Amino acid sequence: MKSLMMTKYGDAGTSLKVQEVPIPNFGKNQILIKTHSASFNPIDYKILRGDFKAMGKIQFPKGIGRDVSGIVEKVGKNVKNFKAGDKVYSRIAEDFVGTMAEYVISNDNDAALIPSNLSFDESASIPLAGLTSYQALVDVVKLSSGENILIHAGSGGVGTIAIQLAKHLGANVTSTTSTKNVKLVKDLGADKVIDYTKHSYLDESAKFDVVFDTLGGEHTLNAFKVLKDGGRVVSISGALDSITAKQFGLNKFVRLILAFQARKVTKTAAKMNAMYRFLFMSSSGAQLKKIAKLYESGSIKPVIDKTYDFKSSIQALEYLSTGRAKGKVIVKIVK
Repeated sequence: MKSLMMTKYGDAGTSLKVQEVPIPNFGKNQILIKTHSASFNPIDYKILRGDFKAMGKIQFPKGIGRDVSGIVEKVGKNVKNFKAGDKVYSRIAEDFVGTMAEYVISNDNDAALIPSNLSFDESASIPLAGLTSYQALVDVVKLSSGENILIHAGSGGVGTIAIQLAKHLGANVTSTTSTKNVKLVKDLGADKVIDYTKHSYLDESAKFDVVFDTLGGEHTLNAFKVLKDGGRVVSISGALDSITAKQFGLNKFVRLILAFQARKVTKTAAKMNAMYRFLFMSSSGAQLKKIAKLYESGSIKPVIDKTYDFKSSIQALEYLSTGRAKGKVIVKIVK
């Protein structure tokens, strides 16, 4: 089968190549999916350029892509929830990374039936970004009706879902974006949109119960400047906290280094009696099933910027890496 492979650390234009590889073998608790559509996420180009070497180096060549939608080709002998012919989607486990390929393996408990009202392209836009938003807002900060939340980068893959989910949960949503995306973010349901090219969210007098930091860098520490005492900050790009570091199974030396790097954030959180968590989402078919219901009810709608065919998949990742995508970038494997 054909698969887009990472051949070395670098950028998309120089470090990716379509190669012929064997159809993967699947185990007793796994399903083999014939890929119809897949989507890229920022983690894909960040891993490609070597941002996560401290957590383990890649043995090249290595597949790329974590989101998939397609049709079940075969099932393992212990699989009860799926059968050949089912339309499914999954954020596949790291062991099987490589959804930019004609066939993909998923653990059965990482997959779910696609939303009944969505296409394969639309369904492929959901898994990683949808699970990230769900786990951040529902599991980590437990966002409640009536609370005020600031969501950065509202026009991005995670932001477009997070805004809609936060509104579904009854929160008052403020989001940041650039001028050209203000209408999109308003249409998604944001109660207030801050055009960061004209205004700073730090000038806001409002204090937030929750800040969803999707940007990292200075935004992580600045989150506490607009947070209420006792509030919650969840980040997908900021400093790694001790709880998440342990979940990664990192050794004590690496955890000490990370703790030193995160010291300003953890001290600031402690002073404000606030919670800070770094979230690295976990695959979950059970949660994808819940998320599917939100799409089927119309509470959340997919936002897709561009769709590429498989032969243009490298250009798709190059486009996503510019940071200008509105919503998700899809690669159609089967025309």
